[in-house]
Amino acid sequence: MIIVNLDVMMAKRKISSGDLAQKIGITPANLSILKNQKAKAVRFSTLNDICKALDCQPVDILEYREDE
Repeated sequence: MIIVNLDVMMAKRKISSGDLAQKIGITPANLSILKNQKAKAVRFSTLNDICKALDCQPVDILEYREDE
């Protein structure tokens, strides 16, 4: 299972959901879906924009864990 640690990275960078959504050009609602583990997929372009805005690597946001 893939875990999205976007909220952790946002806290480290001290950026709000609204500010990040505006920087990467998506709606706050869509960012919330991603943050709250509800997304079925994420576009590489969106992941690229998130990493650029947060100055991080994809591994800082996405984590793989074995299904329990």
